[in-house]
Amino acid sequence: MMLIDPHAHMISRTTDDYQAMADAGVVALIEPAFWVGQPRTFVGTYVDYLSTIVGWERFRAGQFGIRHYCTVGLNSKEANNEELAEGVMDWLPRFALKEGVVAIGEIGYDEQTPLEDKYFRSQLELAEELNLPVMIHTPHRDKKRGTSRSMDVCEEHGIDPGMVIVDHNNEETVAETLQRGFWAGFSIYPSTKMGNARMVEILRQYGGERIIVDSACDWGISDCLGVAKTAQLALERGIPKETVQKVCYQNALDAYGQSGQMKEEDWLEPPAIDQRTLFEGNSILRGGREPHIEEPGDRRQRNLLIE
Repeated sequence: MMLIDPHAHMISRTTDDYQAMADAGVVALIEPAFWVGQPRTFVGTYVDYLSTIVGWERFRAGQFGIRHYCTVGLNSKEANNEELAEGVMDWLPRFALKEGVVAIGEIGYDEQTPLEDKYFRSQLELAEELNLPVMIHTPHRDKKRGTSRSMDVCEEHGIDPGMVIVDHNNEETVAETLQRGFWAGFSIYPSTKMGNARMVEILRQYGGERIIVDSACDWGISDCLGVAKTAQLALERGIPKETVQKVCYQNALDAYGQSGQMKEEDWLEPPAIDQRTLFEGNSILRGGREPHIEEPGDRRQRNLLIE
């Protein structure tokens, strides 16, 4: 089974993680722009960060046979630094038009402050202007109210719910998200957002329509194999293979494919892996390490995918 991880902060991860994901069947991933842990203090650092996820990180994923896409946006936490936020908003349209950008995100609410609301609305307008999907980050605190409010604001702005992925759902929010016609993302993130055993029970109750599983792996204690492990556990616990395929692959492709930037042929007809390749004069190799070179199709022949 081919897998897509539609929320993975790979800038925080190692090359071993890329290799593990590829070996587990991940053919594509989406890296949302996010808060990197250390608050950014001026717009230049944010611009360099966005350049990295549309450039170097895209190259690095390709060295392991994974197609890399990203979303760009001003995260809710840093929306509260108004000077920084204004600078980022000036830059966003230029990044939103770059190759491989599949949505505006992750945006939304953290503490649900007036500044978060202001820049959430501004970015919804940008997504609508560019006809791009939206990835919404729902808050960790007061989640139910923040999730409902996020959808209310999308509706106020006339955004088609079919263009909006509401992420980090849980048992408390899933029914409303689906009933209102939005995509419902779930992040398999240990101890906080969602565990994969709970996810299996949600699939048993709601099926696979408009549900998307991701790992949200980042710099915290998280698991880059969240999608692969959930797919495996769901199959072992009797969830139909068609449902697992929807939530761990097809729904992400359908939702973010609306951008026109993400197509199945990107990984069905991939370029060869050649770790001798350079990006801006750099490769992923260090210390005379032997490069891995692989022609398209070799990976499937090695039968490394989880069934």
